[in-house]
Amino acid sequence: AVIGAPPPAVRSGVMLGVTAVSRLIQRPTSPWSALALGALGPLLEPRTVLDLGYQLSVAGMAGIIASGALARRAIAPALDGWRRWLATNLAASIIASLVTTPLVAWTFGRVSLIAPVTNLAATPLLGLAQPMLFIALLLAPFQPVATFVADAAHPLLALFDLVSVAGASVPYGAITVAPTIVAAVIAAGLSLAVIVACVSRFPARPVVAATGALALLVWLPALPALPTSQATMELHMIDVGQGDALALRTPGRRWILFDAGRVWKGGDAGRSSVIPYIRRRGGAVEAFILSHPHDDHVGGAPTILDALRPRLYWDAAYAAGSATYRQSLAVALARRIPWRRVNPGDSLVVDGVILRILAPDSAWTAGLSDANDASTVVRAEFGATRFLLTGDAETEEEAWLVRNAGDELRTDVLKVAHHGSRTSTSPTFLAAARPRVALISVGAGNRYGHPGARVLEDLAASGAIVLRTDRSGTVVVRSDGRSISLDVEGESWRLPDVSAPP
Repeated sequence: AVIGAPPPAVRSGVMLGVTAVSRLIQRPTSPWSALALGALGPLLEPRTVLDLGYQLSVAGMAGIIASGALARRAIAPALDGWRRWLATNLAASIIASLVTTPLVAWTFGRVSLIAPVTNLAATPLLGLAQPMLFIALLLAPFQPVATFVADAAHPLLALFDLVSVAGASVPYGAITVAPTIVAAVIAAGLSLAVIVACVSRFPARPVVAATGALALLVWLPALPALPTSQATMELHMIDVGQGDALALRTPGRRWILFDAGRVWKGGDAGRSSVIPYIRRRGGAVEAFILSHPHDDHVGGAPTILDALRPRLYWDAAYAAGSATYRQSLAVALARRIPWRRVNPGDSLVVDGVILRILAPDSAWTAGLSDANDASTVVRAEFGATRFLLTGDAETEEEAWLVRNAGDELRTDVLKVAHHGSRTSTSPTFLAAARPRVALISVGAGNRYGHPGARVLEDLAASGAIVLRTDRSGTVVVRSDGRSISLDVEGESWRLPDVSAPP
């Protein structure tokens, strides 16, 4: 209750409470029954099942319970003393890590091989630090006492951080993976087979099943990709929080990336979101196009360029670039990725998708003081459908576009500039674009107040369907060249054909 009752804490609290009550009234306790009760959250709030913390908590506890059954059957009779303790805890760490691996791999695109060892070292530290910090939290009204208790936990937290850093620095301690849906399902089957093998008196069959699933995972990448039955273009607005990262997928299953999300101390959206997203779906990256060098757009670029190796790197080359932008250029040079400064009129054709650069003009950018107004603006054409990607263009660049691009701004899908800021998407520009769908990439509860109320009102008045990552997560827009369909939160619907009368 003190920390807001997140699903993992509720699961743990229910399990502890059920077990304590059962023992007090001298009733037999089953850890599986306690886990089942603790995992009932989705019956009260269905969206809980989508919470990664809840998923990892339930799966990890299942692995720990299964390892306990294995320890009682195989370890306890053979070992005693500190050897039994070490073997039991190592088995729990290995099995819990293995059971949660599909979730970790799917979400983060990485699998830690060193986790069983680091978990073994970190668990006693947290076992001591957690109650100390909780007591400090309860004593918060008495600040001197609370501070004294919290300060006493600092050495434990420093040691925990040391374990994490040491584990992360082990060569090949973590590997990058890109599981497809099929691979994720097979891996989930492997985890289930491991649990059954641990608790079964006759583990031969689940061991055979686990071995078969492991063989399938190893063999799966060698299979050729299945041919696509429809010629469609897809625009994926990836949820990267307060930033932009869009991925256009051509009918030939190749990708063109627009921006790379944000960067923060110790990570970036390229590593955590974009790279796993692309790799899970397969296909080569043909080009990376950067709108402008602000960190919420270029933040993940160095990581993406290094990992995905696009064939081209295009951007507007705004003079006042950031350190992250300069790092992205250094990675492109090291990886021999050709770089090019864009100009209005430049175009790129990939598998029938035509990309046209509408802005910025180098003469225009020379007098600018804000990189937003030097955003690369791209129009993507596929058949009769049009997509307009505007970066963080402000009203000044929008006015330039209205004067110089004119009818080329007409679009079916508009990536709303600057996360829906009130300094963009002017009524004049919106009247020229006339989008049917407006996409806003924005972080939930961001401190900038994006998107602005005026922008939302103007978009609604124009009749555009507004989709936001802070409310809908990743959004996918598909086009077959005539019609457009939207895929939002697992639901799909199709808009009338472009050629149809209004």
